[in-house]
Amino acid sequence: MSNPRRPETVAAHAASHPDPLTGAVIPPLHLSTTYERDEDLGYGRGRCYARADNPSFDAAAATLDGLEGGTGTLLFASGMAAATAVFQALAPGDHVVVGRVMYWALRAWLTGAASRWGLTVSFVDTADLDAVRAALRPGQTKLIWAETPANPLWTVSDIAALAELAHAAGARLAVDSTAATPVLTRPLSLGADLVVHSASKYLNGHSDVIAGTVTAARADEFWAAIKAVQVQQGGVPGAFEAWLLQRGLRTLFLRVRAQSASALTLAERLSAHPAVAAVLYPGLPDFPGHEIAARQMNGGFGGMLSIRVKGGRERAIATAARVELWRRATSLGGVESLIEHRASIEGPTSPVPDDLLRLSVGIEAVEDLWTDLATALDAATLA
Repeated sequence: MSNPRRPETVAAHAASHPDPLTGAVIPPLHLSTTYERDEDLGYGRGRCYARADNPSFDAAAATLDGLEGGTGTLLFASGMAAATAVFQALAPGDHVVVGRVMYWALRAWLTGAASRWGLTVSFVDTADLDAVRAALRPGQTKLIWAETPANPLWTVSDIAALAELAHAAGARLAVDSTAATPVLTRPLSLGADLVVHSASKYLNGHSDVIAGTVTAARADEFWAAIKAVQVQQGGVPGAFEAWLLQRGLRTLFLRVRAQSASALTLAERLSAHPAVAAVLYPGLPDFPGHEIAARQMNGGFGGMLSIRVKGGRERAIATAARVELWRRATSLGGVESLIEHRASIEGPTSPVPDDLLRLSVGIEAVEDLWTDLATALDAATLA
């Protein structure tokens, strides 16, 4: 390539080229599960079986390599499959330090299956570097896992500082960057060893794919162990899911930038609404971690925010019940705006406040989103 391409162009082309046979500008879908051997029974074309290697994975993986600055990307059947593969690449008895605020399903897996399997897990506030430092066990700690911004309180952790702590202790740093996306943050460039995404969210962006990804800074023995978990356990997406992910990546920059701009507008307005007790959004100057977010997030602060509604759980649920444009649904990062009373989903052991509503901002007109939400807040207050 004669000239380097900017990330927007990398995403828009999604590592695809016109099909040499037909000239099609959209890559074909490869459904075959197996590949023919050569006459000497070798695999001269480099492919054996689709669980380990499918041409439909190539474009999305190469695109994420380019966007994240990685040396390899693996596609998984879900974000949970991607995340748990990282932990399963460790050995029983290893110690991991994990953010206290994180995706709830992964937290449940870490306190359940991972602990029974033999991992020792310490949950800390990864935004508190002193707490992380105190939790490290030199010689035993093998991984720090940080989600930033962390769902659903949007806590911001300093990736570069965590990488220094991890490496000094002989550990690796893995960053769940689902909410930030490579549009806003590139963890590998800040010293992280691995970056993980629930690709069901922003990377796909259309609420029609379940997938996950892991991208590595280096192709080392730990990376090989993650790949072995992927192949041996069969946690790979289908060819069509991989194709849809590659399609979604083409509009990633347009979507995330628009969603981030709308989220900031809504956060500023909601901060002044009399029915809102607090707005949790890294883009607000008074939000804890804002300065770190401004340093490691470029071009916006993401499309996710949460609000705490005055009047507690009952008033929060009443607000969600009265929206018309926002969809009451789990998940995030799609083109449609979603609202959710998160504590109801996570259950009685959740650290999420009962008065919290999580908002995933879509690509609708921000004035329509604001009118619908403000109307619902007002109606719930008067009820």
